Amino acid sequence: MAIIFAGCSTENTDEPLASVGEKVLYRSKVDEILPKGISAEDSISMSNNYIDKWIKQELLIQKADENLSIDQKDLREELEEYRNSLIIYKYKNELIKQRMDTIVTNQQIEEFYNNNPSNFNLNYSIVKATFVMIPGDLADPDLVKSLIADTSPEGLDELRDYCGQYAKRVNISADEWISFQMLEKNFPNKVEDDETFLTQQKLYEMNDSNYYYIVSIHDYKLTNDLAPIEFVRNNIKNLILNQRKIKFLKEIEENIYTEGVRKKKFRIYDTKTN
Repeated sequence: MAIIFAGCSTENTDEPLASVGEKVLYRSKVDEILPKGISAEDSISMSNNYIDKWIKQELLIQKADENLSIDQKDLREELEEYRNSLIIYKYKNELIKQRMDTIVTNQQIEEFYNNNPSNFNLNYSIVKATFVMIPGDLADPDLVKSLIADTSPEGLDELRDYCGQYAKRVNISADEWISFQMLEKNFPNKVEDDETFLTQQKLYEMNDSNYYYIVSIHDYKLTNDLAPIEFVRNNIKNLILNQRKIKFLKEIEENIYTEGVRKKKFRIYDTKTN
């Protein structure tokens, strides 16, 4: 069900648009959800969708109210628990923003990495590699191989210029680790065994009916190898911050409890039974 608007009135923003029982939806409420500068057509569509959703929700609330018992509809305890959880959550977040140290140094990252090597074994192979895909009629394999062999900044710039003119697809990651699976998606044929492919040779040339493909493996790490620190640096930083956050919040709770004891803010009643 939808209410079709002939236009949006700006004179009477409290005009009633729909009602379910004694609940009334006014135009001012609908106007709140409309973005500024929206077209008349989009305004009508969004307004009608909102009205439909509002009616369905109110009908469902009404049906639930008719069929649930008084005890089932007593939500005071649930609302109090939700309110308390929300207040505590907001308070803790505010304390974290204001008082928790969020600076993680390179030394801290390196210490964490060296002290927890088993946490950073790779779940998949990663590579530093250069991949180029060029239409077969434009490819100059010898030139491409010579450009790929030069991994200096100047050489990489020259390779990028060449690829910008001729390559259909390119991925230059000579100094950045990427997953081998992401690189392999560009190949004309699926690699059956990562380890065999990566350990056999450094340069691969492939062809199909339309393209010439070349991939140069500059470095690699296999599944279950220890990940290079630069590959997991951000993960380590997040782990350090998460551990710091847990410790910080535990200290906050203990400090608040200690303050409560000192200021006698609570008491525990003796409930011994005869």
